Amino acid sequence: MSVFADRTDAGRRLAATLSQLETVAEPVVCAIPAGGVPPGLEVARALQAPLRMAVVRKVQIPWNPEAGFGAVTWDGRVFLNRALMAGLGLSEAEVGAAVAKARKSVEERVEMFSGGRPEPGFSGRTTILVDDGLATGYTMLAAVEAVRAGSPREVIVAVPTGSLHAVEFIARKADLVVCPNIRTGRTFAVAQAYERWHDITDREVQELLIQARDMGLF
Repeated sequence: MSVFADRTDAGRRLAATLSQLETVAEPVVCAIPAGGVPPGLEVARALQAPLRMAVVRKVQIPWNPEAGFGAVTWDGRVFLNRALMAGLGLSEAEVGAAVAKARKSVEERVEMFSGGRPEPGFSGRTTILVDDGLATGYTMLAAVEAVRAGSPREVIVAVPTGSLHAVEFIARKADLVVCPNIRTGRTFAVAQAYERWHDITDREVQELLIQARDMGLF
């Protein structure tokens, strides 16, 4: 618990590990906003790699917006956890409404954070997906699958913290998972790994992207 001061500190520690890997060829860092942007910037800075936004939004459970049963990615792909949907007893109308809401959020965020730039080219490159943590891993799964469609050289998932279940789940999908803080237990919260934690605002993301642009990374 509380092993990182904040997301920036966590990103620097991730960057230190990634910098030692011999397999990282022509990297492009794709941060999942909002929480993945501070650590993603630190990784991009250390590797001198372009920083891009991998906009993924969870498809929220109607009565519990903090939880999701799927995800929508920046390229319009929809991933649904069918087993969870069945267990929740969601109607077709509820699923459709939740997907539409997530899709709209993705479109708004892509417009807000893209800076008018085209999607990053993944073909033949090492793509590093960064977030501030893995709880269930389902949002990251959607990001990995979307990146795979671009024929990358390899896909690395880099997160400061994660539940053992989520890390094992994503390790079956990515070529490599870098996660310094893996925790087990009945409950898991990403925030518990940080001394200082708050929800990153859109304004903060935009300020970080200005920093990245000034460094020639965005």
